[in-house]
Amino acid sequence: MNDFARAYRDVTACVIDEISKTLGSIEPEQSEALVREILSARKVFFIGVGRVMLSLQAIAKRWAHLGIDTHLVGEITEPAITSEDILIVGSGSGNSVFPVAIAGKARQIGAKVIHIGSNRNGDLAQYTDLMVRIPVRTKAYLDDEFDSVQPMSSLFEQDLLLFGDIIAKMIVDMKHLDLKGLWQFHANLE
Repeated sequence: MNDFARAYRDVTACVIDEISKTLGSIEPEQSEALVREILSARKVFFIGVGRVMLSLQAIAKRWAHLGIDTHLVGEITEPAITSEDILIVGSGSGNSVFPVAIAGKARQIGAKVIHIGSNRNGDLAQYTDLMVRIPVRTKAYLDDEFDSVQPMSSLFEQDLLLFGDIIAKMIVDMKHLDLKGLWQFHANLE
């Protein structure tokens, strides 16, 4: 095995280990509360920035495949949010300016705000009804965050995407959904 192949295997093992540890540290009670909110909401909206928003877009698409009415803040077809809806904010630091402002607006309207992130005490805390904490290293460098060898917030974005798929699988199991039947919600103009 050459040096690159060995390094690749080592980095792969390290990344998988980081993801396993951090996803395993999420409190099941927070995840259960999130599922209850999703299933009781009329619509589920998502907001984040950068690569976090990319992860949230994938989550919104997957949950739409489960028959959940999902929307991305800022999309041209975004409907009005109401007090029957929830806004899921992805922000590791809890301080991202645009998501914080949107969370404040959603709360004024009466929607519930759910923060998925690492920092419990960020600016989002004043608007948050529920926080699902993924305690990964953020730019805040809090003492109880899991460190990562990966650049910047890669671990948070990876965990966020996988957490969304874990929640999808939990909903499938809870609602006894037929996986084959979910294709009715998949895009069919491809």
